[in-house]
Amino acid sequence: MGWMRDETGLGKRDANYVPLTPLSHLQRAAAVFSDREALVYGATRQTYAKYYRRVTQLASALTKAGIAPGDVVATILPNIPAQSEAAFAVPACGAVLNTINTRLDAATVAYIFDHGEAKIAMVDSQFLPLAMAAIDLMETSAPLIIEVPDPVAGVPAIGTQIDYEDFLATGDIAFQWIMPQDEWESLALNYTSGTTGRPKGVVYHHRGAYLMTMGTPISWELPLFMRYLQIVPLFHCNGWNHTWMLPALGGTAVCCRDISAANIYNAIADEGVTHFGGAPIVLNLIVNAKDTDRRAFDHVVHVFTAGAPPAAATLAAIGKLGFDVKQVYGLTETYGHVTECIWDDVWNSLPDDEQAAIKARQGVAMPMMQDVTVVNEKMRQVRMDGATQGEIVMRGNAVMKGYLKNPAATEKAFKGGYFHSEDLAMQHLDGSIQISDRAKDIIISGGENISSVEVEGALMHHAAVNLCAVVAKPDDKWGEVPCAFVELKEGAQADEAELITFVRNRLAGFKCPKKVVFQELPKTSTGKIQKFELRKLAKTL
Repeated sequence: MGWMRDETGLGKRDANYVPLTPLSHLQRAAAVFSDREALVYGATRQTYAKYYRRVTQLASALTKAGIAPGDVVATILPNIPAQSEAAFAVPACGAVLNTINTRLDAATVAYIFDHGEAKIAMVDSQFLPLAMAAIDLMETSAPLIIEVPDPVAGVPAIGTQIDYEDFLATGDIAFQWIMPQDEWESLALNYTSGTTGRPKGVVYHHRGAYLMTMGTPISWELPLFMRYLQIVPLFHCNGWNHTWMLPALGGTAVCCRDISAANIYNAIADEGVTHFGGAPIVLNLIVNAKDTDRRAFDHVVHVFTAGAPPAAATLAAIGKLGFDVKQVYGLTETYGHVTECIWDDVWNSLPDDEQAAIKARQGVAMPMMQDVTVVNEKMRQVRMDGATQGEIVMRGNAVMKGYLKNPAATEKAFKGGYFHSEDLAMQHLDGSIQISDRAKDIIISGGENISSVEVEGALMHHAAVNLCAVVAKPDDKWGEVPCAFVELKEGAQADEAELITFVRNRLAGFKCPKKVVFQELPKTSTGKIQKFELRKLAKTL
């Protein structure tokens, strides 16, 4: 019998096994990077030593307020230091962090409070009326509210609830963090956008978040001491897990409450921002910024973009402004990004428009994933010919535990041993994935499938178009036809006939919009265009 079959004395013990958790990154950073900047917000500067001390106090204060391991603590906060502090402090007392979208209505917030059973909610003063309105609609016990004013942004305290700094001061700086005994323990609860029916509660575990924080630096080739601008809302997949990742690199989080071209350029020029993540709408803000909002900078800024397939025209434009953009893809259910578009130097000789088209692909699995691929309805691999369509499915450590209190939806999502994204895509010969559409966004016209993403990509090449979305419009003859909703750039002009002709010169006639509506597009807080609203509108046209 080989010696490897004899496991005597080779078991797990404290010296050789520690459950994986992103909490460990801040513990290490407090010792290794104690004097380096951890959080920056206006004139506010927190070193890692101070960051760790405040997180510890907050964890202690939550415990003294009655929070026990497994309880839920919610936040309704923009990207301010308190949200980053909560990202570590809530799990450091053994609790589960529930970051809530600040743009939700009171009824939905009430549902999340009820469904997640939040015991405490930390709420920015701007959103305190929303939280209190939600409490009035709740069916269960209301959470204790901690008010978080924001003097940097000129958002004063209303003063009817416990003040955040006063609450923090009740904590003990010698508090011993409650680390997970099992890395499968729940870390965070994030609710999906809920565009149809009630939002689903996505549960993350410590292991998945830790591996996200280790896989992302590999994929993004991140350096030590990066300066990261918090554009991605920290309530969206916990900021793609970047808040938990930064201490591992001694990086600095530059908080950004309000996303605008001026604020982005100012952060790059004044704070030396080197990296950020953002949806394609953020790239458009940068490309179309007014001259008065632009600032000169002398370094390359690296960007992860996700949330919707970016237009090749947008990628081509921003690449000339000093930004190196990499397309990534993921969902709330996968902790954020789990695929990346890895660049091959052989593509450097291609024309700019072809390079931009390749950069618009969602790419291949990142290191923390076991497999990400495209399959047909029988769960069989599609042909990797860049044309055959199927559904993106994935498996790996960066996949949720499941949907809270919803076993039927969980079983459906995990059918066949993979998580089902419901995103339709093609796969190229090199294995890279390219989204063609969400299953519900495919337009079926006269029996022909039309990708709304393809039509949107054609429209975005027009010089006057800032943003666009294409949805199905009911049609007596064809069943449904493409209908385009368009936001024009400030000061630009174009009419319906001009845009339809423009697309016809790029795509087959049946793919061209039959109707063009000029209006501001409805968007989520993360910059995704709310197509479900546009589909409802298209039915009335």
